[in-house]
Amino acid sequence: MVQLSLVEGLDSATHLKIGKLLKPLRDENVLIVGSGMSFHDMGSFFYNNENAKEKAKRFDDWLNDTCGLNGDVSCRDEKLKRWHDAPCATFCHPREEHLMPLMVVAGAASGEKGQNVYQDQLNGLAVSGYAFGVQDAG
Repeated sequence: MVQLSLVEGLDSATHLKIGKLLKPLRDENVLIVGSGMSFHDMGSFFYNNENAKEKAKRFDDWLNDTCGLNGDVSCRDEKLKRWHDAPCATFCHPREEHLMPLMVVAGAASGEKGQNVYQDQLNGLAVSGYAFGVQDAG
């Protein structure tokens, strides 16, 4: 296991590029894992706020669409580079560090459809986790 640090400045395009550079490791059966969270406004976890719940859902829906759950990944990199423009993005991520690992794994996925492999609510706030390159069962 090798741990990588985030690049200072937390630029999404840089982290997508790092993922693309790591992609050849997948051909050698190396698993690339990014840990973070799809929602990270810590203050909202500690009070019950309907407005925060709606904002978390809107951003989570955007992430689901952007990661390619509908099969279309043609614009994923461009959307992730401009994640700040997503609905409620900066509310859900006042700082980017918990979203940048997704950029790395999405970059390493280069055109593969994403799957939502974890979806839950923490104190009513939507959170999701994604995998790329996973074979459908069946």
